[in-house]
Amino acid sequence: MNGRSNTRALAWLPALALLAGCATTGAKSPGDPYEGFNRKMWGFDRTLDRVAFKPVAKGYIAVVPRFLRRGLSNMLDNVSEPFSAINSVLQGKPVRALNSVGRFVINTTVGIGGFRDIASKVGYPPTPEDLGQTFAVWGARKSSYLVLPFYGPTTIRDGIGTAASQFADPYRIVIRDHLSFWPSAGITAFELVDARANLIDSGADSLLESSADSYAVARSAYLQRRDAQIQDRDDQSASGSDDAGLDAALNELGPADAAGASDAAGNGAAPAVPPSPALSPDQPSPGQTSASPRG
Repeated sequence: MNGRSNTRALAWLPALALLAGCATTGAKSPGDPYEGFNRKMWGFDRTLDRVAFKPVAKGYIAVVPRFLRRGLSNMLDNVSEPFSAINSVLQGKPVRALNSVGRFVINTTVGIGGFRDIASKVGYPPTPEDLGQTFAVWGARKSSYLVLPFYGPTTIRDGIGTAASQFADPYRIVIRDHLSFWPSAGITAFELVDARANLIDSGADSLLESSADSYAVARSAYLQRRDAQIQDRDDQSASGSDDAGLDAALNELGPADAAGASDAAGNGAAPAVPPSPALSPDQPSPGQTSASPRG
C-alpha cells in the first residue's frame, strides 16, 4: 500500500490512525480535553468497523486481485493531486505545488488515468497537502483531538478542513455537482472500502489489537502523524518510515504491550507510515497520505 492511500484513508475508516505506527501509554494527553466523549466514540467506531467496514473490506480483498486493487487505489489518489497543488500554493510551497501538478499530468496520461503511479518512478514522489495542513501553516497548529461517530480520529482544525474541502476540492465539486445521487454514492462507498482494505493489506490491525489501550495508540498515531505531515516529514521512503514508526510504537508501549506488538510485527503486521480512518482518512490515505475522504 502506498503512503498516499493512507492519507486518503485518514478521512474515513475508524482505525486509520493506527497507520502511523506510533503508540502511547494510557496517560491523558494535554491535547485531549474531550477524552471521556472521545473514548465512547472510539468504542462506537471500533464496533462499527468490526461488524460492517472490516467484513466488507475482507470480501473485497478476497474477490479483487491485488494489482487491480492497487491500481484503483492509485486512481483515487491521483484525483486528489489538484487540491494538493492548491493547498501547497496556499501554504507558500511552490515546489510541492509543481510536484503535485507534475504527478497529476504524468499519471493521468502515461499512467492511464492514475492506474499506474509512473510519476513516483520518474522523480515525482507524493507530496500530499490538505486543508487541515493549510490551516496549521496559517497559524492553527494546535487543535484539540476529537473522535467523531462514523468518522473517527480528527481534531477540530482538521474536521473543519475536511468539511470545507467538500466545497473546495475540484474532485469533490465534480462528484457533487456533476453526478447523480447513485453514482456519487457508489464512488463514496468504494472509497470507504478501498481505504479499509488498504489498512488490512498493511497488517496494521495487529499492532492496534495487541495494545491494552487501543484508544491511546490511535490518538498518539493520529497526532504524531499529522504533525509530521504539517512539517512535510511525510515524504520519506516507505521502508524507512515503516521502521521508524514501528520503533516509536515499541518504545512507547509498556513492556507487555511491546512484546505483543513485536510479535505482530514479526508476522508481517508492521504498520505503514505515513499514517491516518474511521472511514478518515485521517488515515487518510494509508502518502492521505491521505485517507481518503480527503481533507
